[in-house]
Amino acid sequence: MSPELIPWLAALALLLGILGLLLEVFMAGFGVAGVAGVVLIAWGIVLLSVDISITFKSLVIGLIVSMLVFILGIKLMSRFNLWQRLTLSKRQLNDEGYRSSRDELVDFTGQEGITLTPLRPSGVAEVGGERLDVVSEGGFIPAGAKIKVVRVESIRIVVRALE
Repeated sequence: MSPELIPWLAALALLLGILGLLLEVFMAGFGVAGVAGVVLIAWGIVLLSVDISITFKSLVIGLIVSMLVFILGIKLMSRFNLWQRLTLSKRQLNDEGYRSSRDELVDFTGQEGITLTPLRPSGVAEVGGERLDVVSEGGFIPAGAKIKVVRVESIRIVVRALE
């Protein structure tokens, strides 16, 4: 590889590494972009170094210091309850009225009703005298159409148009 190409390759590696880290931060992924970003940044630093052994020592020392600062930060956050100030500690309990699903919705299975709004595929329907948020099995169902509840999945009520 020609010596004139190395600074450009190092700059490209550093930029791609920073891009990988930004992708990891702003687009939650599986860590692949973050790991690739760290590797590319380290490779760019090695390419720019004059003495590779000193560069590797510096990278290892930086990694160890970063881990120590991280561990120290966790200990300090737990000692001074800083983590509780940064996170939500209130729990939403069932006996206080917080529920993720309504068990009585299963009773609507097999019942017929009428759509109050167009279903594209979701909308509102009246089933058994109750106004419900429903989802059609497939395509569009116009407002005022007769429907039948096919199944209930947690809070999702799936309906089908009747002929």
